Amino acid sequence: MRSELRAIRTGGVPTVADLTDECAEFVRGEADGLLHVFVPHATAGVALIETGSGSDEDLLAQLDVLLPRDDRWRHRHGSAGHGRDHVLPAIVAPHACIPVLDGLLQLGTWQRICLVDTNTDNPQRHVRLSFLAG
Repeated sequence: MRSELRAIRTGGVPTVADLTDECAEFVRGEADGLLHVFVPHATAGVALIETGSGSDEDLLAQLDVLLPRDDRWRHRHGSAGHGRDHVLPAIVAPHACIPVLDGLLQLGTWQRICLVDTNTDNPQRHVRLSFLAG
C-alpha cells in the first residue's frame, strides 16, 4: 500500500474543499485498486458531492440547520458552538473509498471528493491518501 499525508488549508471558515484533482494525480499511473481518503481529525469529514452548482453551499447550510453553532453542546472548548464540529463525523464520515481502474478514479459524472470542515478553530487540516493495489 502506498500512503501520503497531505496538508489542506481551509482558512478557518466552514469549507467544502474539492480534493478530486489531487486524488486523481495521486493514483495516476497506478493499475487497478482502491483509493482510500481519510481525514485524521475529530471535526471533519469526506463527502462525494457535486461542487460548483451550489451543492457545496447547500451542504454547509444544512449542516448549520442540523448542527447549530450555539451553546447546546456539552463539548465546550474552543469557539462558541465548537461542540457541533465534534458531532460532524457521525454525519459526514471521515473517510471514503473510491475504485481505481487503470489509474483512473471511477467517479460518477458529477461526483467530486471533498473535505468537509466546519471547524473554524483550525485553519489547516490533513488528509491521508492511500492506494491499495488490486
